[in-house]
Amino acid sequence: MTNSQKRLTDLLDPDFMNRLDSLDFMSRKILQGKLQGERRSKRHGHSVEFADHRPYVAGDDLRFVDWNIYGRLEKLFLKLFLEEQDLTVHIVADTSASMTLGEPSKELFIKKLTAALGYVSLVNNNRVTISFVADGIKGQLTNMRGRNYLHKMAEYLLAADCEGLSHFDNACRQLADGRIGSGVMIVLSDFLFKEGYDSGLRRLIGGRYDLYAIQVLSAQELSPGITGDLKLLDIEDADAAEITVSAALLKYYKRNLTAYCNELKDFCTQRGAVYVLANSADSVESLVLNYLRRIRLLR
Repeated sequence: MTNSQKRLTDLLDPDFMNRLDSLDFMSRKILQGKLQGERRSKRHGHSVEFADHRPYVAGDDLRFVDWNIYGRLEKLFLKLFLEEQDLTVHIVADTSASMTLGEPSKELFIKKLTAALGYVSLVNNNRVTISFVADGIKGQLTNMRGRNYLHKMAEYLLAADCEGLSHFDNACRQLADGRIGSGVMIVLSDFLFKEGYDSGLRRLIGGRYDLYAIQVLSAQELSPGITGDLKLLDIEDADAAEITVSAALLKYYKRNLTAYCNELKDFCTQRGAVYVLANSADSVESLVLNYLRRIRLLR
């Protein structure tokens, strides 16, 4: 096994990678935005992928008329084909200090998920960009394409440190300004920002990208197992608070966290984005192979 292969297997199990080989990304925006009757040239030769029908109108190309339907209904319908173009997959990973929390940590979960999604992109020759964000864009691997970039992606992920303050709106402004092409953007974060997530996500929603907000919380955040007198310290800005943790307070905390997650989900859903909640103690493999296929991020 080469050193680069070892680096990749530090993040992804070989059996998992074998199963990832059969997957690819889907983009609703690309499907919905294509012109009727357009053909697409695939990576290996030329072919077309049927998408839908629409009624024929004067001036349409008669080569795309579905004569089988005409024989049954005596009405003209045009076959629609999906144009294949470069699909851009942009993975945005939160690398602020709060990602180090949890057992297992949110950082490890997000790095493994980024590696899995990046792997699917690269083996399908999609154009992929990985951005690390905190109070802005901390680093990027841009416009990668093809398996030759797998080792570079793995080394980059393994070398990244999660540190510093988060400023989500500033990061999203930079991301929106530098976004090119069309396709899928996936934001991986706990979304627990003091300034909120609203203005940042508004910068990313819409346009020619399908937006997926994957909120990663640790098991300890979802269900704290602490009691007694505690002094809480914010890992990012060192704000401190002294509290007494009781059963009633834990119940109040869980109710507020559930409400916060539901508000984030509603915010995304109402604007055409997709929300996913993930527990850092759960399996990345199960999330990718089952849930992300079920919501049709992957096929």
